[in-house]
Amino acid sequence: MNQKTDEPEIDLVDELIAERRDSSTGLPDDMSPLAARLIVSIDKFSLRVGKIVCWMTVPLFTAMVYEVFVRYVFIAPTMWAYDLSRMIYGAMFMLGSGYALMRGVHIRADFLYRLWSPRTQGTVDFFLYFMLYFPGMLIFLWVCSDYAFDAWKSGERGMDSAWMPYLAPARSAMPIGVLLLLIQGVSEALKSYYAMTRGIWP
Repeated sequence: MNQKTDEPEIDLVDELIAERRDSSTGLPDDMSPLAARLIVSIDKFSLRVGKIVCWMTVPLFTAMVYEVFVRYVFIAPTMWAYDLSRMIYGAMFMLGSGYALMRGVHIRADFLYRLWSPRTQGTVDFFLYFMLYFPGMLIFLWVCSDYAFDAWKSGERGMDSAWMPYLAPARSAMPIGVLLLLIQGVSEALKSYYAMTRGIWP
């Protein structure tokens, strides 16, 4: 016996997470050709980087599964699995940050932002990119580049485990990740400029 119920559908969207604006229709025709080319090129680049970085989950999961297996089956924990998984996870977080910005999944005060008109959203985004985002990222790039360079120069090793891995490769993920954020920030600033001047998101 089939019975239709009038139960409302459950909305599973988390309202605290910023929503990606719909870009399925492509970029508008009245956008500057140079801006459109830059946006498309940068977004495609960030997408490729994101697809490559996601493969880092394979060695991450492999190291963790191997550690659990040998620890509980053979009572022989490794010296390297914890350090390796921590470094890979940190590298994934930094290297995937530009892709996350492109997808619009960085956390923001969306409970306020979503109530604004596209023109207001674009205006706030545009000015914040140039007043806070780009200056902050450039300072971060400068600081963490020195941090990574010093790790390579001194042969810095991790001191919190017996394995004592070299930290320079993991340290290098920070300036590379910040550079990827800066590149994607150009695309997002151009999108916000269009929204500020046209009153609609591209």
